[in-house]
Amino acid sequence: MCLILFAWQAHADYPLALAANRDEFYHRPTLPLAPWRDAPEIIGGRDLAAGGGWLATHADGRFAAVTNVRQGLQAQTGAKSRGQLLINYLKSNLQPIEYIKNIEPESYDGFNLLLGNRQELYYYSNRNDTRPERLQPGIYGVSNHRLDTPWPKVVSARKAFAAALATLPAPEPFFQLLADRSLAADPELPQTGVPLAVERMLSAIFITSPDYGTRASTLLFRHREGHFSMTERSFGPEGRLLGETTHAN
Repeated sequence: MCLILFAWQAHADYPLALAANRDEFYHRPTLPLAPWRDAPEIIGGRDLAAGGGWLATHADGRFAAVTNVRQGLQAQTGAKSRGQLLINYLKSNLQPIEYIKNIEPESYDGFNLLLGNRQELYYYSNRNDTRPERLQPGIYGVSNHRLDTPWPKVVSARKAFAAALATLPAPEPFFQLLADRSLAADPELPQTGVPLAVERMLSAIFITSPDYGTRASTLLFRHREGHFSMTERSFGPEGRLLGETTHAN
């Protein structure tokens, strides 16, 4: 997943509101949002190539999400799947900070990890000299660098997300901001070690191309009384809508 926007303890009725886009190659096999067959108390999408996930929630109120840290096109040979970080946390009985202490950060390519429960939310990255951070109430955005790095799409999406909070629990304003295909101007682009044409393509909130792009847009809203809703729209090449799935309790 390459863009996550979330409000933590910043809304009177929804202590957690999250909107995210997962960007990936279209040929990578994926299961859409659903309870996991091997752990039906966990709901989220599933990456069939490595068996991991990118955003999921547990019936007990815990949730997890991950993005990669973009540092050129090279991947670490033999690195563990970053998607396993979600599975291992949600299948454990550990609290966020306890789980983070057991991560071997050098075993993974760069990641940004969000781990939460009903009381607390932590951010952790194995790049950029980042230590585990217990997040205070507020509105945040993370893409493929550290939390709240002011990349153009993070800045614009976070602003639109903040405005959309007033419409909760209506999903459409959040899906609308996640669907923005505008590209950043070249002078505003970050330099992450990829070619300029790729940097341009990746600057959009919603990425489209023949072989790589936004595969899923997902919303997770948890009410102060404990119930939640999770909705996902899935997409194919050039941003073609494939379907929509909702789970709620």
